[in-house]
Amino acid sequence: MDMEILDRGTNEELKLGVHAAALGLAVVMGLYNAAAFLKRRERHLAVNTVLYAALTAWEQQHVVHHWTEIQRARGTWDVPGESEASETPANQAA
Repeated sequence: MDMEILDRGTNEELKLGVHAAALGLAVVMGLYNAAAFLKRRERHLAVNTVLYAALTAWEQQHVVHHWTEIQRARGTWDVPGESEASETPANQAA
């Protein structure tokens, strides 16, 4: 099965939107389960809170990945640490 959307660098805005929506839902569901656990102290709510926290971290990484792909395609992507390295005195003398 060859679907263009599965290729790297295609439809990155859509992919970003899907993962951003999932991130938002994970945050809301995690907060709800945390609040419910603090009130009712039921074990499954604590487990859910931990799982939604992990999902939040997972989706946050996907959002960053797709955001980076969009910036790279636009030519506005900065590699972390690259601009600082180019401004060192050794590089300025060259």
